[in-house]
Amino acid sequence: MAAGGALEPFWDLYAVHKEAGILKMLEHYRIGNYKDIGRHLEKDRSDPFANDPERHPALKPASEKPFNAETPLEILSDSFVTPNSLFFVRNHLPVPIVDGKSYKLGIVVPGKKQVELSLDDLKKRFKKHTIVATLQCAGNRRTEMAKVKTVKGLMWGIGAISNAEWGGVWLRDLLMYAGMDESDAQTAHIQFEGFDKDPTGSTYGASVPVDIAMNPYRDVLVAYEMNGTEIPIDHGYPVRVIVPGVVGARNVKWLSRIIVSHEESQSHWQQNDYKGFSPSVDWRNVDFSKAKSIQDYPLQSAICSPKDGDQLEAGTDEITVKGYAWSGGGRGIIRVDISIDDGQTWLTADLEQIPQKVNHAWAWTLWKVDVPLPENFKGKVDIICKAVDESYGAQPDTVRGIWNLRGLLNNAWHHVNVEVSEE
Repeated sequence: MAAGGALEPFWDLYAVHKEAGILKMLEHYRIGNYKDIGRHLEKDRSDPFANDPERHPALKPASEKPFNAETPLEILSDSFVTPNSLFFVRNHLPVPIVDGKSYKLGIVVPGKKQVELSLDDLKKRFKKHTIVATLQCAGNRRTEMAKVKTVKGLMWGIGAISNAEWGGVWLRDLLMYAGMDESDAQTAHIQFEGFDKDPTGSTYGASVPVDIAMNPYRDVLVAYEMNGTEIPIDHGYPVRVIVPGVVGARNVKWLSRIIVSHEESQSHWQQNDYKGFSPSVDWRNVDFSKAKSIQDYPLQSAICSPKDGDQLEAGTDEITVKGYAWSGGGRGIIRVDISIDDGQTWLTADLEQIPQKVNHAWAWTLWKVDVPLPENFKGKVDIICKAVDESYGAQPDTVRGIWNLRGLLNNAWHHVNVEVSEE
């Protein structure tokens, strides 16, 4: 799994190996200490992506420039908290280099002087809070939609999702500090701008309704830590916004400004992307101005193990099936069902969850179930999963009815096809 790269994330994940006997055995094979000197070629400074950071080779790229990559499926189902280096990466533009020592976060409130806060200010002047929250790209599972009809976008599998513990300051606290008046009826949206820019100088931007941003029960965080360490460059160093339960595109990285406004962000990604449409809408008749921006993510689940196309040994009488489930808006998962007979009968999976309050379930659920096969079974097996959240929301059974031209929000029943070999 390390694929020639760093072993540390896997060593940390499978910590059962961290015991004296194993370490003593490994010491026998030590031949020296590797020093990573002079390995990298000189970067092309004319390349706008030249300053992008090194990435773990086990990540599964969906594109190189900008870099986008999925978390390996083995990690998704085996680690409740995704290691930083293996957290899925979603970049729309070249990664900016932001100096944490000189960093300033601007907060713009109409009628007030702009407030500027350093990274040190955020850490020392405001109470720190932590949440465990899952982020998922709106295009996760797009490849399945593309099988129905052509869509535009990165061809994500099921790995554009990850889970982490985030530390930082409540967005609400910062807005109140900057002088925001909650009773101002003109305020409808909170906009976020990043330091990442396109060739014209336009920055990545997004916004969320004020009712999400200022709701003390929505736990919106201006984060400076990820899994107990500073946020890695790819994930927004030094500061990003975490809007739990909301589609990943609104969780702006490399946060430069927060703007209190009467209108949504006017950025391309808020106005002309990340919106849903009827299956009958195509690129000839689409009108982004008439569609609502995606905010809370719908109910989702997927099978991580076994993988689609896996060949199982002859004589296999049981399949261990593992995966994840998550629902936006803080709706916790109450059940995951698995079928191998086209939905005629279902098994209920065992759930791995952390304690979360009702309507505060920002973290995903991992699940596992042992599925028995008929005696002496040989041939193909279509494994299906679906989840149920605490609002008793259900996933659609097919992709066709939710197909859309951008391939967003595919949350249909997930299928994995495997085959038990002949003798």
